[in-house]
Amino acid sequence: MRRSLTAPVLAAMLGLAASGASAQEGRPVFVSPILTLDQDRLFEDSKAGQAVDEQLEAATAALAAENRRIEAELVAEERALTERRATLPPDQFRPLAEAFDHKVETIRATQDRKARELGQKREEKRQDFFRKALPLLAGIVRERGAVAVLARDAVVLSAGQVDITDEAIKLLDERVVFTPDDGQAPDAPATGGEPPSDPAPETGGALLRPMPAPAPPRGATEGGD
Repeated sequence: MRRSLTAPVLAAMLGLAASGASAQEGRPVFVSPILTLDQDRLFEDSKAGQAVDEQLEAATAALAAENRRIEAELVAEERALTERRATLPPDQFRPLAEAFDHKVETIRATQDRKARELGQKREEKRQDFFRKALPLLAGIVRERGAVAVLARDAVVLSAGQVDITDEAIKLLDERVVFTPDDGQAPDAPATGGEPPSDPAPETGGALLRPMPAPAPPRGATEGGD
């Protein structure tokens, strides 16, 4: 009966494969048709990836601060509207309350859109990072005599020599420079000026639920493009 190879046997075979390494420019090069790469670590530990993360974290913090400011302004505006309720007849108060309600929902939709755009930018920045890294990875593949690179987390067992993450990070740090762009969230609509316009007379503030929190940068613990 044919038996599957156990982990020690596979490890021994991978160890024998190391004897096929050749020397290039005075250093050993492990020749293998298959290489592995930790994509998350490549992004998180390289200087270019860290620069992207720092920019996105700054944009996320700016949006969170903007949400807190807007919420405080709306709470103050709702309080003023509530005080006016006692002095206005219902037919005069109702339009003010409806206008405030519309204002809150419009601002909320705007802030939701900004959070979605920030999440989209995070993914775009990550894809751009890997596009820039691709030529360097291709060079490593050629040097190692490989035909494919697999995601490290998709491989059950491999020899350490086939992982090119550290080598790729070193090359990225030497050759790829990240140029930051404007990662700040757009300005929010002003909340002052027009008459208050939101919580219906019967709801009295229930509409002022917290603004949506922007998504944390990828790779950070949830709570931190």
